[in-house]
Amino acid sequence: MMETEKLRKADIFSGTIIGLFGVWVVSQALRMPMKDSWGGVQNVWFVSPALFPLFVGGIIVVLGIALVVNALKTVGLSGLTDTLGWLISPELMRFLKSEAMIRFHAIVVLLFSFVFLNISRIDFFLCSVLFLCAFITMFYLDDPSLLVRMLGIYLAGTVGFIVWFLLGIPEVLEATLPYSSDWLTFVFILLYCIYVFKLTADRPRLRKKYKTGLIVAIVAPFTIGSIFKYFLLVPMPTEGLIVAVMDAVRYWDF
Repeated sequence: MMETEKLRKADIFSGTIIGLFGVWVVSQALRMPMKDSWGGVQNVWFVSPALFPLFVGGIIVVLGIALVVNALKTVGLSGLTDTLGWLISPELMRFLKSEAMIRFHAIVVLLFSFVFLNISRIDFFLCSVLFLCAFITMFYLDDPSLLVRMLGIYLAGTVGFIVWFLLGIPEVLEATLPYSSDWLTFVFILLYCIYVFKLTADRPRLRKKYKTGLIVAIVAPFTIGSIFKYFLLVPMPTEGLIVAVMDAVRYWDF
């Protein structure tokens, strides 16, 4: 019974987060046009691309509210008070520093930096190699102490990229150094790989796993990306330094 009570208290917190996420999805969907004209033809609201995310977001909100309501039925308002008290207690910090949560933090940082920061600004091949290098080394090596250190250097690099883009440095350097963001990414990949190489210097088993992961991180994007780019003729999300070099080789443009 005690374990069930703890789970219901956790449901209050998770249900609130889920509901807020659903509200965010709905707010983003409402920015999409409900009806518009294309080629002189007026589209009606029921073919709008906003309908599906609106539906999904609405369902998420309902499920989040249902989760909270069901939890409150079990633990009552006292459970809500206990949950709020836990959120401002030292227990929260201990929970956030737990091994499972550090892994969660790493996944969130990697995915958000890849999707919302890198892929739209950095050459697809470079940002894919960076993502896979970090993801594989953090989780395939399976060492919590190394994960914290690798996450730290990756997070520092991500903050550096955010500042780099916010200051508009790529636009300033474009005339003198084309693909400046790609060059910076290339340097960061090298620094990250050298750092992990040193972390595994005295551990042969991890060094072997590191080398395997590094090969996969480099080969996979170039194999799959090349197939889409040159055989299926699908453009990459961002084409920069690496694509320019590959185009020059592919079409012998020297």
